[in-house]
Amino acid sequence: MLPVNHTAKIMKKKLISIDVSIGTYREQLLQLTRLGENHRSSFVCVANVHMLVEAHKDASFAAVVNSADMVTPDGMPLAKGIKLLHGISQERVAGMDLLPDLLSTAGSSGISVFFYGGTRAMLNKTKEYCANHFPLLRVAGLISPPFRPLSEQEKQEDIAEINASGAGFVFVALGCPKQEKWMAAMHGRVHACMIGIGGALPVMIGLQKRAPVWMQKMSLEWLYRLLQEPKRLFKRYAITNTVFIYLFFKQWSRQGFRPVAK
Repeated sequence: MLPVNHTAKIMKKKLISIDVSIGTYREQLLQLTRLGENHRSSFVCVANVHMLVEAHKDASFAAVVNSADMVTPDGMPLAKGIKLLHGISQERVAGMDLLPDLLSTAGSSGISVFFYGGTRAMLNKTKEYCANHFPLLRVAGLISPPFRPLSEQEKQEDIAEINASGAGFVFVALGCPKQEKWMAAMHGRVHACMIGIGGALPVMIGLQKRAPVWMQKMSLEWLYRLLQEPKRLFKRYAITNTVFIYLFFKQWSRQGFRPVAK
């Protein structure tokens, strides 16, 4: 069980268009656990290059991300960008690592969890996976919302079900940017820590494979995903990676290719 009462406050640093939470993996895991344990209405964005570029293109989406309680550096490019721009050695805080670690911690800490998003088949597999791998964990509920805009009544029904469940964590799997916008809209209404886990859930339960460690360390996890789903992801990666590199070097050059003072 993690000593959540001694968690230091997480600060943020600007990276192009988003404010990224700074701190070791363990420090951010502790802060997340504290939010879940306190049932505080909060939300967390697990940020990668795609999210950063979407925020750069859309000021309203940037405002959503930057209003989050925490924005973890999911992608290695973000962690390395913090080092080059701010001189801070930042660990990667990836959703694929956070999700199982938070579920394990929630089980040992008595924090129940809720899953929102994904197909019913995926959620059924998620429930089965959690029962087999996290026997102490209480899954308080699972909702697979329809793939269309919800009516206000449907939203209220989902909010009521989540709050009545007593969940401390709500893991949201709607995909970026939909899940971040949903969490922001639910802030103050859902009495739990909401975390946008995106593609981490299908990887955890075995529907997709994760890149080998050596590819993760070399910032090539995107390439592994591209090889798995070339038709769906080629355009996204071809554009977003190029835009990120351009934006990063533009900001870095303004700083004289050196980090700003801490």
